This record gives sequence, C-alpha cells and structure tokens, in this order.
Amino acid sequence: MHQAQPHHPVAPRRTSLVRATLALAVIVCGLSLRWYGFALGLPAFVVKYGGSLLWATMVFLLVGVLLRRRTRTQIATIAIVIAVIVEFSRLVHTPWLDAFRLMTAGALLLGRIFSLWNLAAYAVGILLGVWLDRLVATHPAKTHSAN
Repeated sequence: MHQAQPHHPVAPRRTSLVRATLALAVIVCGLSLRWYGFALGLPAFVVKYGGSLLWATMVFLLVGVLLRRRTRTQIATIAIVIAVIVEFSRLVHTPWLDAFRLMTAGALLLGRIFSLWNLAAYAVGILLGVWLDRLVATHPAKTHSAN
C-alpha cells in the first residue's frame, strides 16, 4: 500500500539543502537553455517555454527552501501565486520597471512580454518541481553503517 509520506521522513534541514541544490541545477539548466538553446538548433518554442517551465520549477524549489515545513501542496500554491503575479506584472509599465526588464536580470526574473501560454508552462514547471521534490523525499540518502 502506498503512503502519502515516506517511512522515514527526511529532516527539514536536509530537505532544504536538497531543494537548494536542485534549484541551483535548474538555474544552470535554464540559463544554458536560454543562452545556448538556439545555437544548439532547438526550436524557439522549446527555448522560450522550456525556460519558463524551468523558472517555475526554480520558484517552487526556492519557496520550498524558504518555507521548508510547509506541505508540497502549500509550496506549489505559493509558487503558482508568485508565477501569476509575475506574469501579470508584465502588464504594468513604469519607467523604472521597464528599464529593469531591459537588463538581463530583469528579463530572467520578471520577463518582458505577457503571455497566457507562460502560465501553462509555469503550471507544468511547478508540477515538475513537485515530482522532483517527491522523488528525493522518497529516496533519502543512504547511510552506511560499519556492521
């Protein structure tokens, strides 16, 4: 019978460390996709929405690092709220915000152009984050004993 939680729940500190490590790996993948995706011949759709998907996965993981005692459902809910707010913030235009969006950091963190398709990519990215989080929680690090 499957249980909702593993037999040996992972300690919150270890969970945060694993989530932070996963977030770092996702960031590297996302930046690599954005910087090298076209050079590798990947379609624009994959580069654009793959980056959005990975951004949302990163948001899920970082929210999990910050709120490590929350359930995955709570973390996913907070991550989707953040993603929706960020996407709809693209409809707001002020000189300082538009200037920030023109910078690399602003484009990566906030994006530039509003798209409902991004919301779908974010949902898939958050589901990916939930899956990754569940995967590492059900397969905790093996400890070696000297028997």
